[in-house]
Amino acid sequence: MSDDGVGPMIRVLLADDEDLIRAGLAALLGLEPDIEVVAEAFDGRGALTAARAHRPDVAVIDLQMPALNGMEVCAELARVLPGCKVVILTGHGRPPHLHRALTAGAKGFLPKGAPGGTLAEVIRRVHGGGRYVDPALAADALTAPECPLTPRELDVLRLAELATPVSEVSRRTNLSIGSVRNHLSAAVSKLKVANRAEAFRTARDNGWL
Repeated sequence: MSDDGVGPMIRVLLADDEDLIRAGLAALLGLEPDIEVVAEAFDGRGALTAARAHRPDVAVIDLQMPALNGMEVCAELARVLPGCKVVILTGHGRPPHLHRALTAGAKGFLPKGAPGGTLAEVIRRVHGGGRYVDPALAADALTAPECPLTPRELDVLRLAELATPVSEVSRRTNLSIGSVRNHLSAAVSKLKVANRAEAFRTARDNGWL
């Protein structure tokens, strides 16, 4: 129990590669009588190291981080520290991000612009066994278009990015150069764009990659 008698402290790990955002969240959560920030990290690998060392009750993880992204950290925490609940923060959430986060084991998903008090309430909710999904993101997920690309087309497009040589994509996927070109052509056609660079941007902006 904490010193002021409000109940057991909720031990929190914060992971975000933006120092100002991480420091701001730590300061806001530090005002809560039942929440203690026990560790901070600026990338995915650091988050996992800190989680193993401090064994937090809740990990608040940025979706986009160096080394390992929020989804990868969430999945690994579910394996090595299943008692730790994960809340994903995102600056540009898309319905597919939400789906993948929940599949990876996240218990909370909300935008970075949410009020500090909202984050504290989400931390309490997931610590107590509940879930929280930002209402606007949840509504978008109900009306979002399905990705028209196959998993293999997405894999090839992800590796191709904007200008990666087809030969390099072929080497990394163990596909023939002809197969890679066919998958890229199919992606361009299905997304109704002019070239693979536009296909990549469209897939990325919709959260399919």
